[in-house]
Amino acid sequence: MSETKPTQASGESGSPDSESMPREEQFVDFLARQGLKLTRQRRAVVNEIFSDAGHFEAEELVERLKGHRTRVSRATVYRTLELLRECRLVEKLDFGTQRSYYEHVSPSEHHDHLICIRCGNVIEFHNEALETLQKEICGNFGFQESYHSLRIFGHCSKCAQTIH
Repeated sequence: MSETKPTQASGESGSPDSESMPREEQFVDFLARQGLKLTRQRRAVVNEIFSDAGHFEAEELVERLKGHRTRVSRATVYRTLELLRECRLVEKLDFGTQRSYYEHVSPSEHHDHLICIRCGNVIEFHNEALETLQKEICGNFGFQESYHSLRIFGHCSKCAQTIH
């Protein structure tokens, strides 16, 4: 039986060897293919995102940059997040609330989410048996997966105790 391993809550990427390329290089490569450059402001956003693991909101990122006295417009933060999402270095997450969250991702370090609908706690996990089953299902249908995201909504152990 495969073990589920919890982890700390915390457009295509391009060339085939992009997994081995540092994130900033991947982003620079992606921007070049879009006819764009890594400006000082975009670099500040990228550095702030990748300096901290975990989930964050765009407005929280704006405030963190302000706290570091980094001059970046709100529009640049949102546009940079969208570019990072397009090149699959950042994932936009829907945790069942009206707010969108983001997290930086690595193609070689996939995880899924358990989301408590009562307290909002998010538990990240990886289960190799589940990953294998998803690949098998895709194969059965002749489907070529690019990426996937699994979110399971329910009650965390603490909230489940108070319900019953």
